[in-house]
Amino acid sequence: MTRQTLSVQDAMDHPRMGPWRWAAVALCFLVALLDGFDTQSIAFIGTAIAAEFKLSATDMTWVITASTIGMAVGAMTLGTFGDRIGRKRTILVALALFGAFSLAGAFAATAWQVVALRFLIGLGMGGATPALLALTAEFSPRRRRGFLMTLVLLGLPGGAMIGGLVAAAWLPAVGWRGIFLIGGALPVVLLAAVIALLPESQAFLVAKGAPEGDRRARTLIARTTGQAVPDATVLMVEDAGEKRGSVAALLSPAYRTATVAVWAIYLFNWIAWYLLLLWMPTALKGLGLDAGTAALGTVTVNGAFILFAVPLSAVLPRVNARTLLLGMFGAGILIALGLGAAGTNFGLVFTLMGLAGFGVGGQQLALNYLIANAYPTQLRATATGWGIGIGRLGSIVGSALGGLLLTGLGPSGYFASLAVPLVVAALATLLVRSARAERPEGELETAPAAA
Repeated sequence: MTRQTLSVQDAMDHPRMGPWRWAAVALCFLVALLDGFDTQSIAFIGTAIAAEFKLSATDMTWVITASTIGMAVGAMTLGTFGDRIGRKRTILVALALFGAFSLAGAFAATAWQVVALRFLIGLGMGGATPALLALTAEFSPRRRRGFLMTLVLLGLPGGAMIGGLVAAAWLPAVGWRGIFLIGGALPVVLLAAVIALLPESQAFLVAKGAPEGDRRARTLIARTTGQAVPDATVLMVEDAGEKRGSVAALLSPAYRTATVAVWAIYLFNWIAWYLLLLWMPTALKGLGLDAGTAALGTVTVNGAFILFAVPLSAVLPRVNARTLLLGMFGAGILIALGLGAAGTNFGLVFTLMGLAGFGVGGQQLALNYLIANAYPTQLRATATGWGIGIGRLGSIVGSALGGLLLTGLGPSGYFASLAVPLVVAALATLLVRSARAERPEGELETAPAAA
C-alpha cells in the first residue's frame, strides 16, 4: 500500500499563529535590528574614529567599507552554511562573531585594528540575514509569508534609526568605543535568547533525511500549528532531489536567467541605497545642517521605508513583481534628480528623502519576496545569501564612492548621482521576463523564477 505523503510547507500553511511562531519571527526581527544598528551607527562614529587616529578621508573609506566587505563575504559563505548546518546554528555563529568582535572593537589601539574588526563584525552581520529570511519563510503560512518576511526585514531600517539616534545622542557621552560596547553587548544577550527559544526550520530537518530530524520536525509542526502529523504520513520537502547549498544549482538552466538578473538588480540597487544611507549625514552637513538635524535625515528615510513596507507587503503577492520594480526604480530616479535640484530647500529635501524609502530602498522587499518564492527549500538560504552577497558588493561600491562624489560634485551632485545605479538596475529588471513574486494561492513554490 502506498503511504500518504505531506509537504512540510503544506503542513505549516495552517493559519494558526501560536506563540512559537511569533517567538521565532520576533527573534529574527531582533537579530535584523542589530544589523541595521551597526550599519547606521558607523556613519556617525566614523568622524570620531578619524579624529582619534588622525585619518584622512581616504583612510576613513576603509573604516566605513570594511564591514560592508565582511557582510558580502558573510552573506555568501554563512548563507550557504544555512542550507548545510541549519538556520538556527548559522544565526548562532553569526551572533557570536558579531558580539565578540564588536566588544573587541572598543579596545582597538590602531586604525587598522578597527578596520580588521569591522570586517569581522560584517561577517557576522552578513551571515545572519539569509538564514533569518529562510527561517521566517519556512515558519510562515503561505498567505502571511510576504507580511512576516517584510516584518523581519523592517528590523534593518528600524535598527538603522536606532543606531543613528543612539550614535548621535550618546557619542558625546560614551565616545565611539562606548558605541562599540553597546553594539557588542546586545548580540551576546540575544545569543542566549536564540539558544533557548529559536527553533530550527522543520523543512531543513526533513530535508536532511535523518530519522531524528524527521522526529523533531513532527514535534515542531505539532507545536506551531496545533495539528499532529500521523506517524503513517511521510513528510516531504519540495524538490527533495535538489542539491542542497549548491551555487551551481542557482546557475542551472532552470534558474540561470532569474539568478543573473536578480544579482544585477541587487548589485546596483544596493549601490544607490548605501550611497544614500552612509553618506547622507555628511551630505546634509555639507548643505549647512548641524549633526543633530542631519541625524533626522536617517530617521526620515528609514522611518518612511518602514511605513511604505506595510502596504508593499500586502501588494506584493497580488501584482506583477517586474512591473512593480520598474515603477519603483522610476520613482527613485526622479527622487534622486529632485534631491540634486533641491539645494538648501530642506523641507523639500526631507520630503524627497522620505520618498526615497520607497523609490531607493523599497525594492529590497520585492527582491527578497521573489527569492523566497523562486527557489526550493534546499536552495533558499543559498539563493538569498548570494543575492544579498551580490548586493553587499554593491554596498561596498556605494560606501567607497560616497566620499569621492561628495568631494568632486558637492552635496547636490552627490544626490543626483544616485540616479545612475538606479537606471542600471531598472534595465536589469527588464531582463526578468517571467519572474513572478505573485504565485496563485495554493500553488507550490517549485517553479523557477524565469523562463
